[in-house]
Amino acid sequence: MAAAFALRSLYRARPALRCPPAELLWAPRRGYRLTPADDELYQRTRISLLQRESPHAMYIDSYNSCGFTVNGDRVFGPCALLPHSVVQWNVGSHRDITEESLSLFWMLEPRIEIVVVGTGDRMERLQPEVLRAMRQRGIAVEVQDTPNACATFNFLCHEGRVTGAALIPPPGETALTPSLAQAAECTARN
Repeated sequence: MAAAFALRSLYRARPALRCPPAELLWAPRRGYRLTPADDELYQRTRISLLQRESPHAMYIDSYNSCGFTVNGDRVFGPCALLPHSVVQWNVGSHRDITEESLSLFWMLEPRIEIVVVGTGDRMERLQPEVLRAMRQRGIAVEVQDTPNACATFNFLCHEGRVTGAALIPPPGETALTPSLAQAAECTARN
């Protein structure tokens, strides 16, 4: 403390020793010159791909009122997506979703962690008994409208989670990237 007081008084007593702030700011000097190889703008970035995306993962490419496109394959009507396969799901609306219709998801090995249920163009509540039965078997259930359920399923699969989906196509003109051929095919079937 005494040293700080002595330095302060010395600084005030000798104004000639004080330097203006501009003189104190000096640029550091480098011992070497930078070359273009040192600059990140001139360097090329190389990326080595260690592992490709899993070819067995399920991804929903698109959907419309007729069905879904999963890994490039067209599926008409409601479907159940399992870790390595797609099956038709025999439900007409969210009211038809029962413990029996979801039993497929707890019979599989490896055990599914979460089932994403898409209930059409609106999120509808499932019967409490159905949700309770899934919880008792250790399977989480996420109920959403179908467009959000498709996105959630893709996200969970990309994370590497063991995920299933039970999807009902949204009625009407709702669509995610349908092609003209798919639209014509859908109208021909209806």
